[in-house]
Amino acid sequence: MTETLHPMLDGGLKPADPAFAGGTLVCACTDRPVKIVIKGQVLHNHACGCTKCWKPEGAIFSVVGVVPHEAVTVLENGDKLKVVDPNAVILRHACTGCGVHMYGPVERDHAFKGLAFIHAERLLEAGANPPGFAAFVSSVIEGGVDPSRMDGIRSQLKSIGLEPYDALNPALMDVLATFAARKSGALPA
Repeated sequence: MTETLHPMLDGGLKPADPAFAGGTLVCACTDRPVKIVIKGQVLHNHACGCTKCWKPEGAIFSVVGVVPHEAVTVLENGDKLKVVDPNAVILRHACTGCGVHMYGPVERDHAFKGLAFIHAERLLEAGANPPGFAAFVSSVIEGGVDPSRMDGIRSQLKSIGLEPYDALNPALMDVLATFAARKSGALPA
């Protein structure tokens, strides 16, 4: 059975444009849409199965990447943005009209501090880095996916070139572990 993973994944991954220098994220509102400009390429773009990220209607995964927080500028209708969970590490700013998560900075003491998570499918411009892996794949079960579908979902992810992980990919897990080791003194700061 072919699953509806996400609109950016289901038709195959589109390559990045080496000239991509950023673009405009737009929410789904037809009246006063929120517009946010990002500068630079989207990094660590991935399919995410967690239950916190915004997903398009019918999608099992979100597609989320990061940019430096200073590369994010709210251009229009920022008054419609509200933080979904002020206690979360990622302060997901969602449009109060349509519910789309527009950006999520990490502001507290964390390995990802200074980054903002974005949903590249909301970019008007093409050419952002495509997803490179799938994270928190098992978490889709928490969102209501029957566990019997998981082998097929993992196979489908692999068939489009996305390695499925039940956490982040090894490189990002190393960043988190290094941050923790430096904070604890196990590694020099």
